[in-house]
Amino acid sequence: MKLAIFGATGRVGGEILKRALRDGHHVKALVRSEKLETHPNLEIILGDVRNVEDIERTIAGTTAVFSAIGTDRTTTLSEAAPLIVKSMANHDIKRIITIGTAGILDSRLSPGLLRYEGGDSKRKLTFAAEEHEAVYRLFEKTELLWTIVCPTYLPDGEARGNYRAEKDLLPEEGKEITVGDTAEFAYRQLQSQEFIQSRVGLAY
Repeated sequence: MKLAIFGATGRVGGEILKRALRDGHHVKALVRSEKLETHPNLEIILGDVRNVEDIERTIAGTTAVFSAIGTDRTTTLSEAAPLIVKSMANHDIKRIITIGTAGILDSRLSPGLLRYEGGDSKRKLTFAAEEHEAVYRLFEKTELLWTIVCPTYLPDGEARGNYRAEKDLLPEEGKEITVGDTAEFAYRQLQSQEFIQSRVGLAY
């Protein structure tokens, strides 16, 4: 397959990139600076995820999209997402897998609210969750085959494989999930129909 990856220099995005190249896929990665190692199957595109031309160059000719764009106290994510959606429509690409946050899963404490609104999350700052919610609401209005992977606390670490995944909810008593397992799960969604057009909570 030929994949577009946004956020390939980040923790989760970098792990997804490694898996895609290991399995022989061709990858186009949009990055701000030359931080990635070269690889015969990797096309590095220097640019900005908030620039429509750079998004177009990255998505053209691909069959699926991964986004692991972080929030980093900026609106980069909510600015980039509509451009990605529009470009996918232009190129008739349906499948997108993104990395979100457990804050935008459904609340178990307050039905009808998300975790960050309903008191499930102990985080006091809601900016990142609001950014990720904007992407979720955008996807809901589309015909895209989207999956938002929503890890809880995300320490560095290898894939261990003994995690739980639950549609639209965080698995009960879930406390953390490593970067490696988050990337492994997200990457596996390329071959799965299980969580199409839904959020999925991830935790041990």
